[in-house]
Amino acid sequence: MPSRIEDYAMVGDLQTAALVSADGSVDWLCFFRFDSPACFAAMLGDDSNGRWRIAPTSGGHCTRRRYRGHTLVLETEWETNEGVVRVVDCMPPRGVAPDLVLVVEGIRGKVTLASELCIRFDYGHVTPWTIIDGREVRAVAGPDALWLRASASHEVREGEIFSRFTVSEGERIPFVLTWSASYGERPVAIDGLQAVDDTERFWRDWAGGIDYEGRWQDAVYRSLLTLKGLIYEPSGGILAAATTSLPETLGGSRNWDYRYCWLRDSTFTLSALLGVGLLEEARAWQQWMLRAVAGDPTDAQIMYGIDGTRRLPEYELPWLPGYEGAAPVRVGNDAAGQVQGDVPGEVLAAAQVGRAAGIAPMERG
Repeated sequence: MPSRIEDYAMVGDLQTAALVSADGSVDWLCFFRFDSPACFAAMLGDDSNGRWRIAPTSGGHCTRRRYRGHTLVLETEWETNEGVVRVVDCMPPRGVAPDLVLVVEGIRGKVTLASELCIRFDYGHVTPWTIIDGREVRAVAGPDALWLRASASHEVREGEIFSRFTVSEGERIPFVLTWSASYGERPVAIDGLQAVDDTERFWRDWAGGIDYEGRWQDAVYRSLLTLKGLIYEPSGGILAAATTSLPETLGGSRNWDYRYCWLRDSTFTLSALLGVGLLEEARAWQQWMLRAVAGDPTDAQIMYGIDGTRRLPEYELPWLPGYEGAAPVRVGNDAAGQVQGDVPGEVLAAAQVGRAAGIAPMERG
């Protein structure tokens, strides 16, 4: 059963994001970018719609869950009768291919754990063809391939990939899940342990550029990290959310696909970033907006795709029951064709805020 919406934690690489539940299950992930079809969609259904969870086999309970300082590196600790173990989740800065890294760390004693990986491409619908080659697993369906690499051994049962292993105090065991096009070359394996260190360093360096010393500093930094995590770095577009079809009210039908860029929402985010001196993100957003609205001003829309795409046709996924039954589950958003009179004013206000912060007027090209 999915966690409460407010209990999910986000990790991301500025091109996509994963949501991790309170019990350590990765219940939502789209590869290779935010608006790609999900390969983990348990958040909108159940475990059979795709997820990945590493947890102690003997049960126990989660005693602590936190981010490492001002980063998007997540830690979940478990206390069992055997000892204490920590699972670290992160998505390292994008290299050639996107990666989701989970590292199991032994804190005390010797703990037996299980990795349960259920891959379901096309929003929890398609079971892949799975091949085990030593300590490497390849799952393929249509245009997508996922590669699981770990020192633990694997077995496939009823379309799911299982690993059982033990970790002792001071030991670190990495698991790396990498996406590639099914028709492309085998992706280069990364060092999972180094990836965690690199990811932590990346986010600490970025957070070091925040200029804020007011009240509620930890909450402000965490909010800014989340907003940064929702920027599609290749284009500069700012997403409203990393998910689709989470309901405005439980059981209701007002559940839309928010993996797109609303000019209004982007403007609010821009103001928050400018308020703490993050000018680079503001410049990138300005250029994204200029490209998105290019052409006849009367054709400007209230929202666009993360790369500036205009057409966002909406359709439903009948095989997913929705979060706590909130159906239908939707992909795409017909609101792109709406007219909302406040949007031009919001955009002009953002331009003024940017000018006041020292950002030069937008330049074509």
